Amino acid sequence: MTTIYDVPASALIKKAAKQLKNEEKITPPDWSVYVKTGVHKEMPPSSEDWWYVRCASILRRIYVDGPVGVSRLRSFYGGSGNRGSKPGRFLKGSGSIIREELQQLEKLGYVRKMKGGRVISPQGQSFLDNIANEVKKELVKEVPGLEKY
Repeated sequence: MTTIYDVPASALIKKAAKQLKNEEKITPPDWSVYVKTGVHKEMPPSSEDWWYVRCASILRRIYVDGPVGVSRLRSFYGGSGNRGSKPGRFLKGSGSIIREELQQLEKLGYVRKMKGGRVISPQGQSFLDNIANEVKKELVKEVPGLEKY
């Protein structure tokens, strides 16, 4: 059985984002075109699919670290802020974006609330594990020596 730990995170997130976009159950809000992903950023994301990529990334992060709250996810998606001539310091990412994406993932049934935060549901775990299996098959086609792993 292939899990998300058996494949590279970038390939898994890219494939999961494509799958979420094709299902059309997750939709970016109207304001997502103009918003920055945190105070440490200067411009909004340039990719048109950034909302789906972030949803897939959050889903993977909950699978790995769950239960996870919005505050811990804000810390994960934060970065160093430019403060002019002063040294940069760490600033958290946008909580509104993370909250909205978590609510959409809950509606989809991939995430559920618990006392310590949000955890992955069996349906969400199955979704990610199936995608990990597809990614592993693609990797084996590219590099035949990976079959034994």
